[in-house]
Amino acid sequence: MDIGVFLLALAMVYLLPGPDMILLLHTGARDGCRAALATALGLGLARACHVALAATGLALLFRSAPWTFDAVRVGGGLYLAWIGLQLLRAPVGPAVDSAERAKAPASYRRALRRGVLTNLLNPKALLFCSVLLPQFIQPQNGPLAVQFALLGGVLVLVGLGFDSFYAVSGERMGRWLARHRTMQRVQQWGFGGILLGFGVRLALIRDL
Repeated sequence: MDIGVFLLALAMVYLLPGPDMILLLHTGARDGCRAALATALGLGLARACHVALAATGLALLFRSAPWTFDAVRVGGGLYLAWIGLQLLRAPVGPAVDSAERAKAPASYRRALRRGVLTNLLNPKALLFCSVLLPQFIQPQNGPLAVQFALLGGVLVLVGLGFDSFYAVSGERMGRWLARHRTMQRVQQWGFGGILLGFGVRLALIRDL
């Protein structure tokens, strides 16, 4: 098992702009770091589910019964598009002030749920786990299930590290945007449009 190559592969994937990154940056800018970290936790939980599902061979079901893949991708695409539309329609400025954030556990639960659903409803994330993890499993290194679990744990933890960085960066971006109201609208429309585009693209993809 070449853990160095594995970590490099994960870093390259997590550095690529995608719906997870955009959601974290926007949440951090609009709702603060704590809400964004709750979203990051939700993304981590979803990735853990994908690792478990990959281990049970659910990705093979997607290949043997393409309609299951279509059902998940359309659902995921519609969900991303809905989030994008919500961003486009939201008023300019932070959703709540600093004092209210500390008293809003419900908003953190919503942020966590949004993180879970955004990643869990993306079948490409499951296929990514199913393709990447087996490449670094070697029978001579011990029980396959243990190796799969360890690599899956590393995948989740590395992702959580990158997501936490994006959450903090989002809050810092929000502080700058607070002084530039016009840029707040540009950021909001930009991120909303990107998420809407990701949703449409996910709903329209045909290949596994």
